Amino acid sequence: MDKKNMKSIMLLILFAVLLYLGVQNIDVVLDVIATVIGLVFPFILGGGIAFVLNVPMSFAERNIFGRGKLKGSKAAKKAARPVSLILAILFVIFIIAVVGGVVLPELGKTAMGLGKGIETGLQNLQDWIDSTFQQNSMIVEWVNSLDIQPQKIVDSVMQVLQSGVNNILSSTVTVTMGIVNTAVNVSIGFVFACYILIQKEKLMIQAKKALFALLPEKTVEYLLHVCTLANNTFSRFVTGQCIEAVILGTMFFVAMTVFQFPYAMLVGVLIAFTALIPIFGAFIGCVISALLILLVSPMKALLFLILFLVLQQIEGNLIYPHVVGGSVGLPSVWVLVAVTVGGSLMGVAGMLIFIPLVSVLYALFREWMYKSLKKKGVQVK
Repeated sequence: MDKKNMKSIMLLILFAVLLYLGVQNIDVVLDVIATVIGLVFPFILGGGIAFVLNVPMSFAERNIFGRGKLKGSKAAKKAARPVSLILAILFVIFIIAVVGGVVLPELGKTAMGLGKGIETGLQNLQDWIDSTFQQNSMIVEWVNSLDIQPQKIVDSVMQVLQSGVNNILSSTVTVTMGIVNTAVNVSIGFVFACYILIQKEKLMIQAKKALFALLPEKTVEYLLHVCTLANNTFSRFVTGQCIEAVILGTMFFVAMTVFQFPYAMLVGVLIAFTALIPIFGAFIGCVISALLILLVSPMKALLFLILFLVLQQIEGNLIYPHVVGGSVGLPSVWVLVAVTVGGSLMGVAGMLIFIPLVSVLYALFREWMYKSLKKKGVQVK
């Protein structure tokens, strides 16, 4: 037995022993993992912030400093990165300010009116059913037998809200510490993200040097290819999905305002937020919105469903193919599989992550398949 085989056997035995010890002490292992994640979480958060800020920053670098007279200027080249980063941060702050200054007050006003809306809405719903089906005595008797008492429903909702408020007040210290901890993590993550973005070329060179020093050249080249493919896929998907969600939410807000539907701002924000989830997202927002409008007017709820179908067709056939299109390069059936599996494993976050992830795996598998067929000289028609 040569040294290479002996070394492989020793590593396999070591791995088996470590795996056995890990299973036997699973609680300790999970505690260690949780501690490590807690320590590195600000840097993971910083990586996420850097990924998001890199999209508008790269756009500014290409379209402001990469064109015209500024393209060949040395001064512009030095200022391009910091100025583009500042513009990207200002853009994100502007979005947050718009949401905080315009959307949130409207949502708060809507939420304050929901209590009264539930009371009057249930009564309106019962009256509408009575007037619509008054010729059918069996339906009227069944509705009346439900004995809907709006005040009891409102009291129950207020009791739940009051209980939640009391729980929050009773744990003020815990909440405060959580807020402080979150603020510290976000601050560290933001500084780390800025450092990554300013020095990203240097960091990439350093990472490449380390990889080439530790691993074979072909392995490193393949890893770099995978990283580039993943970065491009995730960037295109996030950008396209966000733009598409904003457009769809704006369409609903404008259309509902024009046709005087209730809760126009709330529904617009809800549709935009849920539309970030591919395939199912907009329909989830539609169901919730229709239930809210149903409390105000059953007829308007029905008209809202018709409006949703119309706008969904416009968005699906005209907007989505141009904004998102084949950005992830994944057939529709695999998009459905990715959303289903991701949602089952990680919830909403899994639905968002698994589409670009599966797209990367699909692209790598397709490359491997074509190379294998080419080596074998097989042509499939």
